[in-house]
Amino acid sequence: MVETWQQIALGVLVLLVFTSFIKEWVSPEVVALGALVTCVLIGVLPIAVPSPAPGLEGEALTNALRRFNADALRVFAHPAPITVACMFVLSAALERTGVIEVLGHWFERTAGTSPTRMLVIMIVIVAGLSGFMNNTPVVVVFLPIVLGICRRKDWAASKYLIPLSYAAIVGGTITIIGTSTNLVASGIAASYDPNYAFGFFDVTPLGIVFVAVTFVYLLTIGKKLLPDRVTLAALIDSKDAREFITRAFVSQESPLIGQSFLESSLKKMKKARVIDVVRDGNRVRESLNEVVFEEGDEIIIKGRLGDLMGLSEKDGITQDTSDQLGLEDVRTESAVMMEGIIGPDSSLAGKSLKELNFRQRFGVIIVAVHRRGRNLQERFEDVKLAFGDTLLVQGPARRMQQLFELKDFVNLSEPKEVAIRAKKAPFAIAAILAFMVLGLLSGINLIPPIPIVQVALCAAVFVLLTGCIDPSEAYQSVEWKVLFLIIGMLGLGQALQYSGVADLLAIKVVETTHGMDPRILISLLYLLSAILTEMVSNNAVAALLTPLVIIVGIQLGVDPKPFIAAVMFGSSASFATPIGYQTNTFVYGAGGYKFGDFFRAGFPLAVILWIVASILIPVIWPL
Repeated sequence: MVETWQQIALGVLVLLVFTSFIKEWVSPEVVALGALVTCVLIGVLPIAVPSPAPGLEGEALTNALRRFNADALRVFAHPAPITVACMFVLSAALERTGVIEVLGHWFERTAGTSPTRMLVIMIVIVAGLSGFMNNTPVVVVFLPIVLGICRRKDWAASKYLIPLSYAAIVGGTITIIGTSTNLVASGIAASYDPNYAFGFFDVTPLGIVFVAVTFVYLLTIGKKLLPDRVTLAALIDSKDAREFITRAFVSQESPLIGQSFLESSLKKMKKARVIDVVRDGNRVRESLNEVVFEEGDEIIIKGRLGDLMGLSEKDGITQDTSDQLGLEDVRTESAVMMEGIIGPDSSLAGKSLKELNFRQRFGVIIVAVHRRGRNLQERFEDVKLAFGDTLLVQGPARRMQQLFELKDFVNLSEPKEVAIRAKKAPFAIAAILAFMVLGLLSGINLIPPIPIVQVALCAAVFVLLTGCIDPSEAYQSVEWKVLFLIIGMLGLGQALQYSGVADLLAIKVVETTHGMDPRILISLLYLLSAILTEMVSNNAVAALLTPLVIIVGIQLGVDPKPFIAAVMFGSSASFATPIGYQTNTFVYGAGGYKFGDFFRAGFPLAVILWIVASILIPVIWPL
């Protein structure tokens, strides 16, 4: 039996978890797992509980089963994180076999004829894909395509990237597998009572309405509210971007030997600048201002081609004045300027450019950084990088290629070219279609009910066995941070349920709303979920609120499914901030947006969808 002090401690723990999510003291998945461990340490959740002994009856059997079901280790076998992991693998299979790329290329060929046409086709494709796969890779694939079209047409990319994210978000509400939030809420409901579970297409009617409303909104009201922002690359004039890099050696007789860079005439060059010094094949690790030249040093100089060719007259770099500085010209190569964004699992996150020794490590220079609505062109070396930061990088094409091959950096300037397994595409498509068909047949009772997790596991194993994706790619495709966050929050939700805190809260809600129409309560629960998901993880909101609303429905004597649906859809309604949903964070930096841009464009949409959900949820899921 859980004691009163443990219930109080659990309440304090929930507040600390939400505060930590908002303040970002620690990574969310660490906070969630820490909360799960704390629930075990304070005795709220038992661990490694044996199954009830034979012969138990009545209340003794009920208590034993209740304790067994509250075992903290059971969250690791919960269907929600397992299904989410399988969906990551299936999404990666579609990406690796070129299915998404084919759609992306078709979009690039057909959508660039007019701004409205591009917006219409983009919303339809992205929303449709997001209903059946993880929406993050969809956004990652379409980001550089949209940016490329906007550059060529001289359109403002900021008019399209927020709609790209919003289409991915509402598209995820079309099916139960479209977003991990749906899977978490449905999984908790099924574990409470199989009758409360949601089938594959149970959410489709409201999901399609959400997509249709968002579609109309973005083409009418939203179109006028979208900002006209300058992307990071546009800060630099296109002519200035066409620069070249010259490499020169310090000869044996050079007067530069023994001079520091600050003392040398190289520091005074107007039309070109030294960006690096290589000694004995390695980049000098000291700050450029601290470098003292030695014989044989390779000096790397950047500037526009005409300026480099004119250095012989003014700066004494090339052949006419090589005797003066003792520099031997080596070679000149084109310097490419490209944009990249720090990915969610990047090893660069949490470290500054200075700590990373970025210039020496990657052989490129950072021209500017976009962070939270600000474009920084100077004094950003000490800024710690974070997910969503957009960097404008410049350097030789070959070094750029090496940089963007890393998982740390998502290329925004051009679609990432990878070797695809096109011959395996039919298998990947077959896996998704089989998933959909079995889900549909099971949902309308034409075949015996099949758990979604079972179908997901079969589909994931199928794409592995058929070679659509190899095991190492499957492991890399899984966003482990998301899984651990879900596991931790499921544990916290289980603790609320087992400890009786969820019952106490539900009773308090029922007493406070006594006499209120349940439809109004559904509307308020949707609103609460939508507000919380703008501040913390949508999965965390679903994991904590779902057990509570199930008990509220039972206390009111009505079907809990409409309350669960309110949490499910409300937790996915992140439109007003760039931090509430991962796709919003991706486009935040890429589009050169400010924080308030999301509120201006997304708040009216959030209110409209709240009204729509409040009206339709009780109709689709009668009380």
